[in-house]
Amino acid sequence: MNSYKVAVIGGGAAGLVAAGRCAETGTKTLLLEKNKYLGRKIGITGKGRCNLTTSIASIEDIIAQYPGNGRFLYSAFSQFSNLDTIDFFNSLGLKTVTERGQRVFPASDRARDVVKALEKYAKSSGCEIRPESPVTGISRLPVSGFKITTAKGPIEVEKAILAVGGASYPGTGSTGDGYAWARKMGHTIVPIRPALVPLETSETWVRDLQGLSLRNVKVWLSDSDNILGSEFGEMLFTHFGVSGPVILTLSRIAAAELEKGKQPLIHIDLKPALSPETLDRRIQRDFKKYQRKIIQNALVDLLPQALIPVVLENAEIEREKATHSITREERQSLVETLKDLKLTVSGTRPLSEAIVTAGGVATNEINPRTMESKIISGLYFAGEIIDIDGNTGGFNLQAAFSTGYVAGANAADK
Repeated sequence: MNSYKVAVIGGGAAGLVAAGRCAETGTKTLLLEKNKYLGRKIGITGKGRCNLTTSIASIEDIIAQYPGNGRFLYSAFSQFSNLDTIDFFNSLGLKTVTERGQRVFPASDRARDVVKALEKYAKSSGCEIRPESPVTGISRLPVSGFKITTAKGPIEVEKAILAVGGASYPGTGSTGDGYAWARKMGHTIVPIRPALVPLETSETWVRDLQGLSLRNVKVWLSDSDNILGSEFGEMLFTHFGVSGPVILTLSRIAAAELEKGKQPLIHIDLKPALSPETLDRRIQRDFKKYQRKIIQNALVDLLPQALIPVVLENAEIEREKATHSITREERQSLVETLKDLKLTVSGTRPLSEAIVTAGGVATNEINPRTMESKIISGLYFAGEIIDIDGNTGGFNLQAAFSTGYVAGANAADK
């Protein structure tokens, strides 16, 4: 055996915290990262700003934000909570700010500063970091410990922490390697699928709205009989369909329906603050104001310019029709469209475009108090490789930080 007690594979959010926590106990720790730079996926989160956690105070309320096995995280959050995360980064000199929706960001607005803080933590703790060291395999040694195969030769360690991420954004290094390694060592892999992923739609008019962002809208998902989920916030139209925070949150439900062979409907309430009656009165005031114009030009105070033709088409109103000649029935159809603009979900974007991966190493095969495998002594898991996934709002990074902290603490020399 060489001088390293613990090897952490993966230099992302979970791996950096795990390596730093393990090393600061005095345990000889090695961090192996395939890329030249650490934390590449962190660097692109939150549009380069990095929503690193949430300020929600209750652990129960936080766990409710994980549709994928949230209860598994209870012990990890009890040991290293979101409030601990904020204090942790502040202690490293990274100030944070809390914004709308209780989302916590670095005050600098730079995701790279989060990466620098984590790298500083790991190095100052005494961890040796080896970038550009891709791992090609890991196996158990005959008696105890692990053999890690790398491009630069084998490494033998007593314990190993797999923090290699999932299979989303493969350009950042998360290429799904860890699933095959875990399966080979006897672990069950819950089939992976995209989570927090943009949705494709059947309607072609979304292309005319490409780049249009809507704020403060209510969006819900339905099948033929029931409402499946509802969100309020921001969404974005794209050339293939829709994206943005509310869509990403609902995408998990949509993906499950698509797997059943169904095509759920997206409903958009463009004016959720107004009841149908209040909206109708508002429209009548605008119609009076613009009574000499065509209907397309009478909605400029109510809607973004690009959205007006789409709404009129869905309301079955000719855009060139004179405003003063709009009938009561047509006005009612306009109100109904503004309160329920529909889109048909035809698919999700590929896993490579998902923010996180659902599925992974089965949680019932991992000790939630230590992150150690129940099957193989000395093997630990942290981060996205585990079958856990959360909503947008800093929850997935918090899961990475918490599971990384627990894995590092328990893999350390006792």
